[in-house]
Amino acid sequence: MLIRSRAPVRIDFAGGWTDVALFTRDAAGIVVNAAIQIYSFATLKQRQDQLIIDEANSNSAQDLSQGVRIYSADFDIYVEAEDIQRLEYDGNVDLVKAAIRRMSITHGGFDLISQSIAPSGSGLGTSAAMGVALVAALAKFESQTLLPFELAELASAIEQQELEILGGKQDHYASAVGGINYMEFTSETVKTAPLQLPADTCYELEKNLVLCYTGKSRLSGNIHQNVTDAYLSGDDRTLVALSNLRSIAQQTKEALIQGRLSIFGELLSKNWENQKMLHPSVTNDQIESLFQTASANGAIGGKACGAGGGGCLLFYCQPDQEHQVRKSLSEAGGQILDFTFDFSGLQTWTSEPEK
Repeated sequence: MLIRSRAPVRIDFAGGWTDVALFTRDAAGIVVNAAIQIYSFATLKQRQDQLIIDEANSNSAQDLSQGVRIYSADFDIYVEAEDIQRLEYDGNVDLVKAAIRRMSITHGGFDLISQSIAPSGSGLGTSAAMGVALVAALAKFESQTLLPFELAELASAIEQQELEILGGKQDHYASAVGGINYMEFTSETVKTAPLQLPADTCYELEKNLVLCYTGKSRLSGNIHQNVTDAYLSGDDRTLVALSNLRSIAQQTKEALIQGRLSIFGELLSKNWENQKMLHPSVTNDQIESLFQTASANGAIGGKACGAGGGGCLLFYCQPDQEHQVRKSLSEAGGQILDFTFDFSGLQTWTSEPEK
């Protein structure tokens, strides 16, 4: 039997960074984001034959009854362990290993395959989506019934506690619940509320938004450390930026609910200006050049997704100008990623392999 799961990545409209756990101790983080139909997939396959014969030595066989085979389709990395307890973090598919550990999987005898459709380092919360997909597949394997918020919390704990990755929880919750959401983060408490936008508003957003991959993966860990250091040192610009980002997220929620999409586009740019105030590493010459190109060809506003520094840029365009923005960004070296909103969130299902 095959156990499969998929979790959507997200585009963050406003308030990103304010959900980072460290920053939510002093003031509540506020985020507006949307899950999109670009997915991370996990497949768990139980093996029938638990022995692998060594072709070079017909008398030798490897017992995998307690083992696991892991394959990352994105990086073409293959890891195998005879004993599931011997999985070690070494920089190769550590997220998958951490999911197995965190879920307290004690018995092996399965293959686990991971695959993400989003480009590497896209800033779309791909690792969080993968974490959510992995824990969902493993929970199904263990016959555990977990609610979306429990899966989001588990996936977040894997990154923060097992792998010591700095970051917040908005990505995990977006992947688990789907839709367009307003989120509040206070210390370890998360509140999410779906924005029940009219269908016309959603369609107009999808038509006028342009998602552009810069072609360069960003190192979010480095940027997170830079911003964290600035925050802990009491840097005034960083503290003011975080406060502004919270306010912009509130305004973005109101603009969306009221259907004031031109204002929404302008708020994307206000959010971006405050993102850049967090630390100089959030932007670079290539990103600034792409912003100038988009603005000159019909973009009302835009921002970098996620931590910034590379990955994807999101633009909201004047009506019927999005085609020109797409064309100009492509000619400037960007890669346009088509998307629609995902309102289903995490999905898990089973399938019988074809014979």
